Amino acid sequence: MDLSAARGRLSASPVRHGLAAGVGRAAPSALAALAALALMWLAQVVTPLFERGHRWAPTTAVVVLLAGAAACATAASAGWRRAALAVAAATTVGFAVEALGTRTGLPFGEYRYSDSLQPQLFGVPAVVALAWAGMGLPAWAVAGRLVSSLPARIAVGAVALTGWDLFLDPQMVAEGFWSWPGGGAYRGIPLSNFAGWLVVSALLMAVFAGLVPEATSAVAAAAYLLMAVMEVLGFILFFDDAVVALVGGLVCVPLGLAALARPRRGAGAAPRPARR
Repeated sequence: MDLSAARGRLSASPVRHGLAAGVGRAAPSALAALAALALMWLAQVVTPLFERGHRWAPTTAVVVLLAGAAACATAASAGWRRAALAVAAATTVGFAVEALGTRTGLPFGEYRYSDSLQPQLFGVPAVVALAWAGMGLPAWAVAGRLVSSLPARIAVGAVALTGWDLFLDPQMVAEGFWSWPGGGAYRGIPLSNFAGWLVVSALLMAVFAGLVPEATSAVAAAAYLLMAVMEVLGFILFFDDAVVALVGGLVCVPLGLAALARPRRGAGAAPRPARR
């Protein structure tokens, strides 16, 4: 095969082109996001080396690094100030709904946290609240690269974020980080949990629409896809649960791949200039 032709085909790959364009537009922020993703990948790789039930440290590291990557990738599109506001808003929303949920059962159903994940505020682990920002912003970017209207973007973003919970809840319940006393149809988790995730995720997408409407970074979409692929591999190779791998993978992996392959401008308003 002609080498120059092969290089041309590689350069024309839509996934590669989308990621390269996202890095090129705001190199410092995007490169910081990629560095955080590399460290997150390493934390995910070493997690199975810890004994089950004692994986709080790598789990916390994964969430913190994911949130850092999401913040940096969002800053590449929206500037640091509004990226920070988006992370703070999502974490606040996450904490509020988790605090409400553990006390009332709304909107997810009856569940409770163990003492494994620390620190906690009003019984809610801080890292759990942060996770809403860490995966919420990548889900928002994925939706913005797939659809153009604001209502569609909120809906797709809500589905993308809820799809992640198809992995998250079974894994965290197995680790003993939280529990569902009444059980449920999906690996002991009630379907009401996922209905609640859809509602809260849609609310979170609406918050992002007000704060970072132009956030469609390819690096953020790559963060979503990386997390999805690692979850699939983890459930197949280490957690011995092909059902969760299949169910979560069928939702998340196609969304991540499509977002990188078909970049489009997100919803509704002309992009604001990035503020540093």
